[in-house]
Amino acid sequence: MENSPASRGADIDPAGLAVDLRGVVKAYDNGLVALGPIDLAVRRGEFVSLLGPSGCGKSTALRLIAALSAATSGTVRVARPAVTENGRHPIGFVFQEPTLMPWTTVRENVRLPLKLARVASSQANARVDEALARIGLSEFADSYPRELSGGMKMRVSLARALVTDPDILLMDEPFAALDEITRFRLNNDLLALWRSLRKTVIFVTHSVFESVYLSQRVLVMTPRPGRIAAEITIETKEPRSEEFRTSADYAGYCRRVSSALAPAYSGQSA
Repeated sequence: MENSPASRGADIDPAGLAVDLRGVVKAYDNGLVALGPIDLAVRRGEFVSLLGPSGCGKSTALRLIAALSAATSGTVRVARPAVTENGRHPIGFVFQEPTLMPWTTVRENVRLPLKLARVASSQANARVDEALARIGLSEFADSYPRELSGGMKMRVSLARALVTDPDILLMDEPFAALDEITRFRLNNDLLALWRSLRKTVIFVTHSVFESVYLSQRVLVMTPRPGRIAAEITIETKEPRSEEFRTSADYAGYCRRVSSALAPAYSGQSA
């Protein structure tokens, strides 16, 4: 499908890419250029973080990948599975806020994408149960959002994204509003999920420490219009654990990422 002047394609070359953005620019009618030009290639099964100051276009990039917004120019290509039936969707999106329906249960909040896709109840029930088990909320399936902590609400949002079995998981600062202990716990759980499911994850964050702990690559972005100023590959032993957080390697990577990020906060061009 082609949109002029920007184009969007579904076929990625055999290099194993899940997402490929080339020369992508996002500008608004008021003349504001929010993003680009930006080139971004993410391999299948990779965990990549986008790190940068507020307003640099991190969330805009996710919305372009998810086709929630159209690029002004350039090419956005996203690998899509051959089969998308039974409520399966190539992309799952976890937003900054859980955006749960307060009037219904955890189970029904997670079921919503399958309900909209008219998936048979028996199949939907099994998939909801599996998603809740994966994120550790099976015993809260019949609870209401008002009965949950902030971290638990975000887990429900993650389960709702996973229930469609996406190949690509887009996460827009999902843990930013949580306390540090909860955030660390969810970081660990997210890594465990990624190792188990091997989804492609593109994770937006303001936190140097979170980006280094989670990612295989950290992409540092410039102030608006957002461009990629630096790419830092995090090479560590797997699986990562709490020991990594206190290691010399972790501290070294955090210093490198912080140094790459510093110009963005000083108003200099990177």
